[in-house]
Amino acid sequence: MFLFLSKLLPLFLYPLGLSCLLLVVALLTFWKRPRIAAGAIALALTVLLLGGNGWVANQLVRSLEWQNLPAAELPQADAIVVLGGATKSVAKPRPGVDLSEAGDRVVYGAQLYREGKAPLLILSGGRINWRGGGSPESADMAALVKSWGVPESAILQDPRSLNTYENAVNVKQILESHQIKRVLLVTSAMHMPRSRLIFQRQGIEAIPAPTDFLVTELEMQELQSSPEALLLNLIPDADRLQQSSRVLKEYLGLAIYRLRGWL
Repeated sequence: MFLFLSKLLPLFLYPLGLSCLLLVVALLTFWKRPRIAAGAIALALTVLLLGGNGWVANQLVRSLEWQNLPAAELPQADAIVVLGGATKSVAKPRPGVDLSEAGDRVVYGAQLYREGKAPLLILSGGRINWRGGGSPESADMAALVKSWGVPESAILQDPRSLNTYENAVNVKQILESHQIKRVLLVTSAMHMPRSRLIFQRQGIEAIPAPTDFLVTELEMQELQSSPEALLLNLIPDADRLQQSSRVLKEYLGLAIYRLRGWL
């Protein structure tokens, strides 16, 4: 039940869901309390304008992504841990395993292995039956990295994790059984602050190796590089609305995980 509620309830706090709730309030109060209706409509519009604004979205994303910027040279470790959320299982008409938007996690993990950063690649992630279903994400990631040249003998899997907390708990069991001390933690840059804190709480020496950056220094400079860029970033955009929602998801996750004692 916690897993389901953790996916459902936050939807009403993200810009799109919150705006829909406010519009429902406006519809219910339109005839008898027009002032409340007008206020709800104005607030819904404000939420959408701010959430889809390039300046707001980029600043929100940067507040998370730039917390754990990678060192110029990542150190050696005993293993590389790649968190799930990056693949789509085989299902008609999809011919094979696909990478999702966060697919850089798998690519970067395999790259670090090929660079000799660690002798083992630990792939962590299950699959929620009512959200796509299919093979565990760890198996899908394993299939991909093996096709890229990572030997099966170097791959360890956690196919049961359904959230970041379970990632850390299950990976800890793998580390203890193989006497692994230090790992490179690979996940999306936006997801890294929460992931790092959870792994540290489990007593794991996890060195951040973030990837999948949505905001770069160049993109921040482009925000004010010309009148054209300024205008385009002021107009709401669906992609930026999604970015703002992802940031809110992470901050909500940080708050909830802290309340549960997971951080």
